[in-house]
Amino acid sequence: MQTSDWKQVSQIYAQGIATGFATFEQDIPSFQSWDQAHADQCRLVAVEAGEILGWAALSPVSSRCVYGGVGEVSVYIAGNSRGKGVGKLLMQRLIEESEKAGFWTLQSGIFPENKASIHLHEKVGFRYIGKRERVGKLNGSWKDNLLFEKRSNIVGID
Repeated sequence: MQTSDWKQVSQIYAQGIATGFATFEQDIPSFQSWDQAHADQCRLVAVEAGEILGWAALSPVSSRCVYGGVGEVSVYIAGNSRGKGVGKLLMQRLIEESEKAGFWTLQSGIFPENKASIHLHEKVGFRYIGKRERVGKLNGSWKDNLLFEKRSNIVGID
């Protein structure tokens, strides 16, 4: 992902926000805000014929150094590209790149009604680890968040 991709990336992000089950976010951040909130490594876009079909990135879960190898996954697919394998390709590459960058755990919080995201995470080896009930409000309604994680097979974890 390049800075110049932001216009298309943010449009796909807006599509995810509009679903009502992809994120707690209500507004698209500026690129500067988004950039500061995400890890410098592991920013990916899927492109076909100059059009971005989807994107994936990691956010640090904490500023504490002991969690330096734990990243929170963001993956968003353009509405007209969903169900075509773009998400799986992005996630597989994100896993590969995260391991090269030294991440030992990837985690995701997914709304229960986001069945496609749950299925995608399971397909690429994430495991369900629990549910945070009524963890936040979206449009005035309490939302649960299902927690998934994938531990690295490459980074040495004893």
